[in-house]
Amino acid sequence: MSSVFDTLKERGFVSQCSNEEGLRRLLDTEKVTFYIGFDPTAESLHVGHLQQLMTMAHLQRAGHRPIALVGGGTTRIGDPSGKTEMRKILPVETIAANAQLFRAQIAHFLDFSEGRALMLDNAEWLAPLNYIEFLRDIGRHFSVNRMLSFETYKMRLETGLSFIEFNYQLLQSYDYLVLFRRHGCRLQMGGDDQWGNIVAGMDLIRRVEGVEVFALTSPLVTRSDGKKMGKSEKGALFLDPKLASPYEFYQYWVNVPDADLEQFLLRFTFLPVGEIRAMCAAKDEAINEAKGRLAFEITSLVHGEAAARGAADASRAAFSEGGPGDLSAVPSVEMDGAELEKGIGVVELFVRAGLCATKSDARRLVSQGGAYVGRNNVSDIDAVIRADAVQDGVVLLRAGKKRYFRVIVR
Repeated sequence: MSSVFDTLKERGFVSQCSNEEGLRRLLDTEKVTFYIGFDPTAESLHVGHLQQLMTMAHLQRAGHRPIALVGGGTTRIGDPSGKTEMRKILPVETIAANAQLFRAQIAHFLDFSEGRALMLDNAEWLAPLNYIEFLRDIGRHFSVNRMLSFETYKMRLETGLSFIEFNYQLLQSYDYLVLFRRHGCRLQMGGDDQWGNIVAGMDLIRRVEGVEVFALTSPLVTRSDGKKMGKSEKGALFLDPKLASPYEFYQYWVNVPDADLEQFLLRFTFLPVGEIRAMCAAKDEAINEAKGRLAFEITSLVHGEAAARGAADASRAAFSEGGPGDLSAVPSVEMDGAELEKGIGVVELFVRAGLCATKSDARRLVSQGGAYVGRNNVSDIDAVIRADAVQDGVVLLRAGKKRYFRVIVR
């Protein structure tokens, strides 16, 4: 039987490991408690978090116990890792509200029944800390020279590293120590930008408890076309359906570059590796079918199978040559019919729909032939859209080949 460590490696989840042989042996012989932290700096997780959620899910399916640690305490400081400037300090109430939203989203990936996984908040032990005692008991184990040797801190010294951020590594390391003491946690995981913080926690436990624990990081996910992973036309692609509809989420994945298809199927689905490799060896139309499978699998994980089917049906309907079918899952906005009776400029309409961020973007889209109203291409930036564009109570807009939007006329 293959090791779950081999599974993680084969699917692209393994980059740096403190002791690969020791961790492999531990995972093969014991039920291991492990953790990943999620700082609630926004009201939703985004696509960038998917890799860590999938890593946790694979390990849980292999019989290990995940701890999803929501950083209600560490977020009050802000992690400098991977950042060129200091994070905005959020109100405590906002952090707590975001943490509750994170909990619901993480539950889509992990089974929390009967203690199979834990959801904890580090505010529980960080908020009551006595700072002087903390520095005496924990801070003395940290070398400033060693902290500055990690790339994250080197980078920030050029732009400025605040004293409060400098404490972040101590707090994250303390999290690992608390989880080891309370729950027997032996493994912390995260992205490559977290390597310094994770290793610091591992060293703290070795110094204080005299026990070996492990660190494992995954490579940061990048797209072959140079775009940042998880960035859509609107910015970060969030998992909350109020911030990115299931249809928009589905469309992101169905439009990924061909070169990224295999790595995304390996990392973001549970499909067997052999099946994935066979799908990605296909050409032409079969590649589009594989992208549809990718989009359906990920959308099902995040939003549920019903929402994924609705998004897939809407996508097929929108691109059908025979005319639109059920487009109810396509994003929409309502508009008063009287406004269309008077007429509305095509540039303003595309901006209002959110298909273009600015009027300049909309003028460029129209003049370059990428704007469609219904099935008709509109290339005149001065064109006015009127009530005759309404079909079955809807004006269907399209930007480029793939992005649809409905204007529901009331």
